[in-house]
Amino acid sequence: MIVFPHAKINLGLSIISKRPDGFHDLETVFYPVPLRDALEIVPSEENLFFQTGLSIPGEQDGNLVLKACRLLKKYHPHIKPLEIHLHKNIPLGAGLGGGSSDAAETIQLINKFFNLKISSGILSAYASEIGSDCPFFMQSTPCFATGKGEMLEPLILDISNYSLLLVHPETRIDTAWAFSKITPSRPKYNLKQNILKPVQDWVYTVFNDFELPVFEAHPQLQIIKNRLYEAGAIYASMTGSGSTIYGIFDKSAVPEIIFDNATQIVIR
Repeated sequence: MIVFPHAKINLGLSIISKRPDGFHDLETVFYPVPLRDALEIVPSEENLFFQTGLSIPGEQDGNLVLKACRLLKKYHPHIKPLEIHLHKNIPLGAGLGGGSSDAAETIQLINKFFNLKISSGILSAYASEIGSDCPFFMQSTPCFATGKGEMLEPLILDISNYSLLLVHPETRIDTAWAFSKITPSRPKYNLKQNILKPVQDWVYTVFNDFELPVFEAHPQLQIIKNRLYEAGAIYASMTGSGSTIYGIFDKSAVPEIIFDNATQIVIR
């Protein structure tokens, strides 16, 4: 069986408060993006894992796909060995949620493969043990997210009539560091209401709290955002805690812009 985990962008992101458990309450809109990895599982005599495509730094044992497998095995020890092949296409450390998406799809795929008949609510609970944004990747609907990012409310929101330009520089942002630079506060504007207004209006009311500290430490990211606006972007922002910057353009009107040491992905 094979599935294709998708990426996401954040449309607005506010850090509301710090929680007693050390996490943060936030508000954001998760929007699915048709940039995909590939994940395949087949029966095997022993557990095997292969990864191709973009390289993943660190020990293989820390891969979120394997963490998802171990989590399901903990709750369902009768699961038989599998051979898993992950092909990475979504850039890592980019704020695009690729690792979380891979983990969420792994949980759902194993559930289907072995006909475990685990309810969607329990699957989401499993996913939240791996990452706060993992439950979002159990589906592909734009969502207004609160809590740690796991409390989801579907939104009727469609920007498919526009084109996206994702710019992923080599800069890597440490998420814990980024959170440490934020002073939590209630947002000035109501994101849930304003995100349903025309995209042209977002520039005045839809903001990512991480941009201020991240751009101060990495001014080249501010330059990328500025250049997207100069090239005609209707709206531009950083996704997550970075480092990907995206621009929303009129359909098929994405200009050719040269960014040094950065990967560009156009989604029309």
